[in-house]
Amino acid sequence: MPLPDVIVHIMACIENCMRFDLITIFPEFFNGPLDHGIVRRTSEAGLIHVHVQNLREFTKGRHRTVDDRPFGGGEGMVLKPEPLFEAVESLLGRSVGDAAKQNEQDPGTAIVLMSAAGRLFDQETARRYSQLQRIILICGRYEGVDERVAEHLANEEVSIGDFVLSGGELPAMLVVDAVTRLLPGALGNEASSQNESFSELQAVTAKPDKSWNTTRSESGKEVRMLLDFPHYTRPAEYRGWKVPEILISGNHAEVAKWRKQKAVEKTRRNRPDLFS
Repeated sequence: MPLPDVIVHIMACIENCMRFDLITIFPEFFNGPLDHGIVRRTSEAGLIHVHVQNLREFTKGRHRTVDDRPFGGGEGMVLKPEPLFEAVESLLGRSVGDAAKQNEQDPGTAIVLMSAAGRLFDQETARRYSQLQRIILICGRYEGVDERVAEHLANEEVSIGDFVLSGGELPAMLVVDAVTRLLPGALGNEASSQNESFSELQAVTAKPDKSWNTTRSESGKEVRMLLDFPHYTRPAEYRGWKVPEILISGNHAEVAKWRKQKAVEKTRRNRPDLFS
């Protein structure tokens, strides 16, 4: 007997839906960020599902302790490994022996530890994550997380910049947003994610310059990273500052040329590190 249309629709949504699991000791932190903008729209459309997991539910004892003093002495407290392992295993529905084995068992799932000591999160990482089915984000706190979590539980340890925050909740939310907007159907105009800062299309179509640093995308294509070009909208003149004439000329070829030139200038001015 054929399934009712509504069940078929739900099953299709589950199959195509990207799932984010956020493990945190402050679940209420995400009440605001998850309720606005593109994350809310894509969630309501069934493109993503975000589950916030309270780490304290996997602690023992009436005090629900998640941290302890570091071995060897030192300042601060360190998140204990037991509740983090148990939280992830509960979400996956199975035990996790080692990060490498977990990667082989379930290549569509990433377990990511948000940490100031991790590898820098960038647009290429966001693109790679957008190809997955599920991302479990562990939000660090206090002085850090027991290193056994990074070595044997997480597939990756990721940082959002060369600075230190109070915890991994805000970085985790940035990852959710960056990945979500790359999912098919997330943006009203699919070209929006292709013609912006650090986009592969923007980088590849730019005029070559031997002084630029280059990287390789997962497809093996050489990519020159550029920031986005300047944008203008109405009014055409504001407080005496006019929109560049070329943008209202109607000459699309010249507009494209101008945009490439300005993208290079802006990259050189704001991110000289992207040039060798």
